[in-house]
Amino acid sequence: KNNKVAIIPLVVDSPPPKTLFGLRHPLVVGLTTSPERLVQIRRNRLLSLNEATETAYVDSDRVKGELQFARRMFGDNGWPVIDVTRRSIEETAAAIIRLVQERERRPGRIDGLEKPI
Repeated sequence: KNNKVAIIPLVVDSPPPKTLFGLRHPLVVGLTTSPERLVQIRRNRLLSLNEATETAYVDSDRVKGELQFARRMFGDNGWPVIDVTRRSIEETAAAIIRLVQERERRPGRIDGLEKPI
């Protein structure tokens, strides 16, 4: 379908790349998870790298703050959000594809492109 896709990690107190806001008619989807799941993933990552597992990277309060920052950014920009805590990659991809299809069916679109304003 010629969709261009990028994964852009959010960093607290750092704006996402300006190019994200310069895109013409982007569909930005926010992915989130539970703080407990994110801490678990990060701990496993540190263990696989033989790194110390008691760092700010896995601090529960810090992780909660990071997720709040992300939710706020998603909400401020009107981006749809998918909670991937208990979803497989396939389920997440299917949910994103549904969002793309819904967007393509919106009134005011011609041949899959939005009419210019």
